[in-house]
Amino acid sequence: MAAPSASPYPGTVPFGARRRAWLTDLPLLLVAVFWGGSYLAAKGITTGHTVVAVLVLRFALVVPVLVAAGWKGLRALTGPQWRGAAVLGGILAGIFLLETYGVVHTSATNAGLIISLTMIFTPLAEAAVTRTRPSRGFLGAAALSVAGVVLLTQGAGFTTPSLGDLLILLAAVARTVHVLAMARIEAVRSADSLSLTTVQLGTAVLVFAVLAAAGGGATPWATALDFGPREWAGLIFLSVFCTLFAFFVQMWAVRRTSPSRVSLLLGTEPLWAALAGIALAGDRPGVLGLAGAVLVLAGTAWGRRNADADAR
Repeated sequence: MAAPSASPYPGTVPFGARRRAWLTDLPLLLVAVFWGGSYLAAKGITTGHTVVAVLVLRFALVVPVLVAAGWKGLRALTGPQWRGAAVLGGILAGIFLLETYGVVHTSATNAGLIISLTMIFTPLAEAAVTRTRPSRGFLGAAALSVAGVVLLTQGAGFTTPSLGDLLILLAAVARTVHVLAMARIEAVRSADSLSLTTVQLGTAVLVFAVLAAAGGGATPWATALDFGPREWAGLIFLSVFCTLFAFFVQMWAVRRTSPSRVSLLLGTEPLWAALAGIALAGDRPGVLGLAGAVLVLAGTAWGRRNADADAR
């Protein structure tokens, strides 16, 4: 005998459950929207001369809040956990440098879509490390995504991809390295998320500060003085909404919904990046570029479903 349904209509979801799911999904969807808009925001406030300075300012606003929120957890970290998190922070610094330099030299649409290849690269790299063969469906999704990126970067006709496109592609590879390192540095597995994130971002800020002190670009102080209201609004958006808000929403949501649902909602980031670039920045990817964007979105969505199925 089947268990009685909580709803008066068998097979339907109770209104209260639907409402709770929606209240959890909405903040996660907002995170994906903010992340999608982050490429356009970074492009709007950064030049090739101010990349490092902007990164110092962006994360210098974030790290003190994280330290204050997770002071007890930081004090409880062991030496190996600190060292492991610092290694991850060094990789993270490389990711942000590649992404920010990349977005300066390409469109926000291209940046948001090319970086989504991380969802394809990571399972492929994991399969190579563990010497397992990905499913044919996942390999098909990977091929579709790569074909989409090729078309995306050729929106104005078949030309050499821009420097920015190549840097964003390298950032997607670096993100994959970061995910694999996080899974394989044993010491960090038992560290709480807040402490781990704080040490990583603190290490990244230290790397950016050293690079800024070494010269070759604008200093954070001079860049801050040159910022007008529009630039400060963009910086606060990147710091508060794309970093602090996003992190705490993920910590909150993962306790209230399934990891697969979190991944599904956050995986819409490239869609919002493309919409922001086209609607707000006037990006015109052309027929080839639009076809490529569709292939990238379809391929990454298909690949994510196949990767989840393979994991199960």
